[in-house]
Formats: sequence, structure tokens, C-alpha cells
Amino acid sequence: MIQPDVVTAFTSGVADINLDESGTPQAETKAATFKSASSSIYDFAAGMSAKGQLWNWGVYDSEFVAEIEARLPGFTEYGTDGFSEQLYYLALRDLPKGLESCDGQAVLEVGCGMGEGLNFLSRLVPTARMTGLDLAPKAIASATATLSRGDTLRFVQGDAEELPFEDSSVDVLVNIESSHTYPNLGRFLQEAARVLRPGGALSHIDVFTRQRLQAMRRITAEIPELQWVSDHDISDRVRAAVRRRMAPGSHLRSTLNKQRMNRLARTLALHSQITVFGGTFADYQPPASVKMLSRLGIVPPMDSLPMESYRHQIAVRA
Repeated sequence: MIQPDVVTAFTSGVADINLDESGTPQAETKAATFKSASSSIYDFAAGMSAKGQLWNWGVYDSEFVAEIEARLPGFTEYGTDGFSEQLYYLALRDLPKGLESCDGQAVLEVGCGMGEGLNFLSRLVPTARMTGLDLAPKAIASATATLSRGDTLRFVQGDAEELPFEDSSVDVLVNIESSHTYPNLGRFLQEAARVLRPGGALSHIDVFTRQRLQAMRRITAEIPELQWVSDHDISDRVRAAVRRRMAPGSHLRSTLNKQRMNRLARTLALHSQITVFGGTFADYQPPASVKMLSRLGIVPPMDSLPMESYRHQIAVRA
């Protein structure tokens, strides 16, 4: 189990990062404490995860579904609702030269978690050489054991702010729902610029507080090596995915209904999943039983950061 002080270090650290409009890097000791807590949290999640569980908040767009189905027929029929996959598809689909430009290229995902998203991308672009990096060693160990395929798909443990790759060695860098946990966003973007080849692309997708977005805009203006060519607010498509997950009969609900647990345990499990994966952003209201348990102090209150937008931003290496 995760110790309470680790959870506190993680949650307070995420709040500090996302409510600081200046974007000032955290002090070295504080950043190290937060990264240790973050690694522990995600390693614990990796140990509890099963194939087909959620990877991110996801998006829903009927055009994306049709386009993916044309490439991978039946991709939503086996163990997934497809919303997480659509978010990964978007990361490559909207590159300046399109998804096909990744053929034969070196693609790096920073913050890959257990690797399911990058594994999906490797099926969309089977000729690409894909590498996933994550801070959590157990997540990387799981990805390596279950998904890696030689040079086609491999996984490396490492820090987003100190990428263990050579200069100009990457054609496309993908970063999905991860950078809001980086104590030094500027350092990550500098590292992205360093490892990208001239003309290479950074596809950055994340959720933002007002303060974090202001900080990012200030930071990006100070890194001329990255030329930002698009910044799209995809909040509506994200909310559509989250609401579909919350709806009666959803894949998430059906999956939980198949598990052996009593009604209250199932309600709490659903509440936890919805809360972690964007429920508040999509105006989720917990059921009466959860509200009562929250008032009694049995269930943690739904404290959440004031996330204002979910964005897809693309930069090209000058």
C-alpha cells in the first residue's frame, strides 16, 4: 500500500506545480521529493492495473472512430472503450505532415506509463521505431515484459527533464497527459528540443489550469528552438469521452459489473475511476451514497484542481 505521506507529497506537489503562474522550477530538494512520490504512485498503479483499463481521460470524435476502424477493424470490440486510443491517434493524426509521416521514423513517448498507448500507435504505424520512457520503474518493467518487440517497440526508465537520448535522435516526440506533473516544464521542453532532429515535431497533449497555461506560454516564448504551429482546445471532445464513460451501459460500468464485489464496493470503484479520469472536468456528480460517505469522512472529498482546458499543442524543431 501507498503510505499517506507519499500521497500527500504527490497531491500537494501537483497542486503547487499547476497553481504557479510563474512556471518557476521547483527547488531541487522539493522536486526530488515530488518525483519520488510520483514514481511510487504510478508504480503502485501499475501493480494494480489490468489490460484494458483506462490510460487517460480520452477523447471522443466519430471521425476518429471511423478513421481508426479503417486501419484497425474492430479496435473497440475487445477490452476497451476506444477513447484512450483516440487521444493517441490524435497525437499523430494532426502532425504537420500527418500520421503517414511517421513511417520509418523514430518516435519517442515521454510519460508512457505501462506502454499501452504507444503499443497502440505501433499498430497504426508498424514501420516506425517507437520508444517509451517513464519515471516509474515498475511501469516500465511491465511494459517491457508484456509489450516490447525489439527495435519496433522498446521501453526505457528515465526522467522527462533529463532524457537519456542523444541530440537530434528523435523524429516525433509525443507527450500525453503527463507534463502537468513536471516540476520543471521548461527543462522538459528544452530536452525535447535537444533530442528532436531539425524539422522534427513535438505533439503535446495535456490538461491545464489557467495558471499552468500562462506559465507554459511564458516558457515556450523563451525556447526559440521550438516553433509552435498549433494550439487547439479539445476540451469538448474530452468531456464527450468522459461522459460516455459515465453513462449507463458504458464499457467502464460493464467491466466493473463483471467483477465480484458488493454493490457499495462497485459504486466506490466506479466513483474512483470517474474521479481520476476527468469526472470533475465533465461535471460529474457523485451518487448520494458516496456523498454521505464523504460527509462521514470515509471517502475523501472531491477536491480537484480548477482545470480549465484540455489542449493539443504542436511544435516543430527549428
